[in-house]
Amino acid sequence: MGAVLEIRDLVKIYPSGTRAVDGVSLDIQRGEFVVLIGLSGSGKSSLLRCINRLVEPTSGRIVFDGADVTRASGPELRRIRRRIGMIFQQFNLVRRTSVLSNTLSGRLGYRTTWRTIVSRPSAQDVIAAFENLGRVGIADKAYARADALSGGQQQRVGIARALMQRPDLMLADEPVASLDPATSHSVMKYLEEINKKDGITVICSLHFLSLARRYGTRVVALKGGKVAFDGQPSEIDERRFKEIYGEDAIEVEIGPSIAQPMSATDAALVALADDADMGRPDR
Repeated sequence: MGAVLEIRDLVKIYPSGTRAVDGVSLDIQRGEFVVLIGLSGSGKSSLLRCINRLVEPTSGRIVFDGADVTRASGPELRRIRRRIGMIFQQFNLVRRTSVLSNTLSGRLGYRTTWRTIVSRPSAQDVIAAFENLGRVGIADKAYARADALSGGQQQRVGIARALMQRPDLMLADEPVASLDPATSHSVMKYLEEINKKDGITVICSLHFLSLARRYGTRVVALKGGKVAFDGQPSEIDERRFKEIYGEDAIEVEIGPSIAQPMSATDAALVALADDADMGRPDR
């Protein structure tokens, strides 16, 4: 298929002197589901944010589908960013506006500043927003305020918003870090569907190796900003696990066992249960 993303000798040094990314080189193939793992502070978030220039790389080169991201600016950079969706750990929703408005914001990169100010979203965009909300099981919440939703529901809005960009690459920065195990699998199942059914390349950072084993087609481990492992999830044995996480680390299983993966139907049922819980008086 060929590499959709090429990263060469990438370095990110923050003003504090922290060397968050230290000489990373990777080729990401089109259609892969790549999971980044590693301890907190290992460079996962910095690497993801360098890819779409949310943070500026210190040195190195990033090429996305033939376009040099590191040299792009102005309209060219905006065109590149349109094709790279981003899902955040803290959801990054406008909490006091509706779910529909938050979802439609995924189309802002396709509109001029003036058009955004003076015009309403097109009927085509509204239809697409409802379709994407339907894909993640919350079309019925379209007119609810974002801050009225549970964490799992808010993350599903984040996925729908990213899908509005019609991306070729989806970056997910710790998308389940603040969610319970069942909801974590539900969100990961949606990302897996995006990858398999839509052919969107996914790069997702996770804390738990069990989730990486379940959903990733490839695992890249970072340690001290450097690549410590790059291969198949099945290749990470106990020795490699301790090399990545430390001698005292213990692997934690999250939710359903690997032998009994959650189906798409199960993910939908978990989502419905999450919605039902929001209506209980004890919440």
